[in-house]
Amino acid sequence: MTPEELKEAVLALDNEARKAFLLDALPELAKDAMQDQMFLMQLFPIFVNLLKESGIELSQLLQMASMFAPAGGADQN
Repeated sequence: MTPEELKEAVLALDNEARKAFLLDALPELAKDAMQDQMFLMQLFPIFVNLLKESGIELSQLLQMASMFAPAGGADQN
C-alpha cells in the first residue's frame, strides 16, 4: 500500500474511527520519526498550525505538558 492509498483509506473512515486510529497508531509511528531532527523541524509547523486552528493557546499547551513532565523537569532516561 502506498502512502497515498493509506491516506485515502484513513480519510475515508468516520471521525471516531480516525481518532481511534490516530491514538492507536501515532505512538508507534512516532518512535522512529522522533529520532530524526530534520523530520521534527518539518513536523513542528504542522503541529503549531493544528493548535492554532483548534484555538488552543501555546501557554495552555505548555501547562498541559508540564503535567506530564517527570519530577524535576528533566528527562529521566
